[in-house]
Amino acid sequence: MPVTARGEATRRRILDAAEEVFGAKGYHAASVTEITQRAQVAQGTFYLYFHSKREIFLQLVEDLGEQLRAAMRRGSQGSGGRMAVERDGFAAFFEFARGHPQLYRIVQESDRVDLPTFQEYYIRIARGYARGLRAAMEAGEIRRMDPEALAYALIGIGHFLALRWLIWPQGDSSPAMQPAGQNGSNAAQDGSKASGQEPQLPEYVFATLLDLITRGMAP
Repeated sequence: MPVTARGEATRRRILDAAEEVFGAKGYHAASVTEITQRAQVAQGTFYLYFHSKREIFLQLVEDLGEQLRAAMRRGSQGSGGRMAVERDGFAAFFEFARGHPQLYRIVQESDRVDLPTFQEYYIRIARGYARGLRAAMEAGEIRRMDPEALAYALIGIGHFLALRWLIWPQGDSSPAMQPAGQNGSNAAQDGSKASGQEPQLPEYVFATLLDLITRGMAP
């Protein structure tokens, strides 16, 4: 595999094209030809970097996981206390999910293509998360719990909030379920996807998440 800056740029372009093709068509319906056409590279160039459609799909899942973890590290760098880290880390996660709307389909499909790759995607996220939570517990910033269990619980919360408000069609929101005084603005946000605009996580959803974390993790 080429390791020059130009080679890495080409590999990045192929991976980005693969994300679009696999996300739109799914693993089985996608083809190497479609990926190379979207990346604007020859098929021979593709095979300098990846041996098969399966290989690029699994490397894409790994790459998305690396990108997500890096985005969350950048987002929470210098945040201060653990609660600020949670706030900024979740904000970075939602922003990443918003910018990669096919993330869910690709990662979930890897469960059927190669189970260890699917499991490793979440294990790597949880491992670093649990390490940070354990350090915060030892410092007395949050109350003591099992850090791994807490990490997976928080990952699950973020996963489904992003799925509900950033990935699924947004035209089915019930104003009656929203906090008083926020129905108008959040109804507009919930309808953004249907109107062709990029979806945004409603402020009341993020506030609910932070309230749950603050009350649940306070020492």
